[in-house]
Amino acid sequence: MSTDSMPLQDLPCLSLQGSMLCQRTIKRRSRCGASEGLDAECTPTELIQLCSPKHKLQRLCSRDKENECGAFVLARRSRRKKESSSGISWDHLPDELLLKMLLFLPLQELLRMSTVCKRWHRLVFDESLWHSVDLEGLTHGGAALQQVLTTGVRRLRCPRSFVEDLVFTASGCVQQTETLGPGSLLVQHLIPLQIVQLDLSSSVIPTSALESIVCRCRMLEYLSLEGLQLSDAIISSLAVNVNLLQLNLSGCSGFSAAALADMLSSCCRMEQLNVSWCEFTGDHVKSVVRNLSSSVTQLNLSGYRESLSLDDVKVLVGRCPQIQTLDLSDSTLLMADSFPVLAQLKRLLHLSLSRCYHIHLAALTDLGKTFPLLGLLDVFGLVLDGHLPSLKKELPRVSINSRPFSSVARPTPSSRLPGALSERTMWSSLCRLRFRPQ
Repeated sequence: MSTDSMPLQDLPCLSLQGSMLCQRTIKRRSRCGASEGLDAECTPTELIQLCSPKHKLQRLCSRDKENECGAFVLARRSRRKKESSSGISWDHLPDELLLKMLLFLPLQELLRMSTVCKRWHRLVFDESLWHSVDLEGLTHGGAALQQVLTTGVRRLRCPRSFVEDLVFTASGCVQQTETLGPGSLLVQHLIPLQIVQLDLSSSVIPTSALESIVCRCRMLEYLSLEGLQLSDAIISSLAVNVNLLQLNLSGCSGFSAAALADMLSSCCRMEQLNVSWCEFTGDHVKSVVRNLSSSVTQLNLSGYRESLSLDDVKVLVGRCPQIQTLDLSDSTLLMADSFPVLAQLKRLLHLSLSRCYHIHLAALTDLGKTFPLLGLLDVFGLVLDGHLPSLKKELPRVSINSRPFSSVARPTPSSRLPGALSERTMWSSLCRLRFRPQ
């Protein structure tokens, strides 16, 4: 029987020899190299896997490194971070869009947003958001008022507020060194404020703090300092504001007649002036009537019982023929002989002669002929309630005693309804940012 036909179990020697031969072959081929020994068909799969080199792990490689290697490398890029489920991040929004959004926030919320980060702090105090601010009723607001002033505010309403002394730091002025001869001199140039409309009526504010504000103003057009203690420095600083249109100094004191004259002569575009019930002498009254701009259309010169004379009225009428509203109340030196002088005011619409006790009732009945355009007449204290119907009958086209309070150059008109919208206006416009006491 040939070995080809014998069963495998009958050939033990062959099996042993084959196994030994196979082991010797594997050892010999492993010494010769993997490329030669592992190519044999009889090599077990387990040995092939054991002797094969480990697979290289995929590694990240930048383009620059790939170019340096000069060979193509399969690389896996890191995955981008998934965007938040809420949408685009706030950091990706441009400043212009954020400013548009911040424009709808009230004052308190806007200040809270300034504490989020440095970028939001910068955006919150952008001057485009602080165009008009209402700080009425602010208490201990020196630091707050100073910060608002440095934001570039143009319309600031701050009546009936308590403001302590203001200290403008280096941010409020620019220091510049000028060389004069062999030495040098340090000169401080104040940064001007951007305020156009300012209302500080009936506020409690030191004169020094008021000086530090007004001396930085160059663009004032509407100003109300009613009831405040002023100084010559403040009045002289107002002379720089040549575009001043309306000025309310009612009830003010502390400045000289010379400073008042210089200021009025410089403000040649003045349209409305209220200097009623100031601590004026006869010189102050003369400074007003002799230096007032001819463009004035509304004037309140009431409260000067022994200071305003007929001669002053003559100078005033000759200098300001365009007057439409004139308040000479409480001028006890005026009598009926002032009517022919006032008749030169051809455009007079509103005349106030309240408590001018030397003017008799009979003289008032001829005012309809003297002033053909007259529509409003205030004679409080001159006409008793029983005589008022007869006077109205003589002057059918004139409204008598309908305006108990003067509105000349005042930023906020008097309102009979408390809490009305007009009480929060400043020269017929509301401020966007408004302080609301807690």
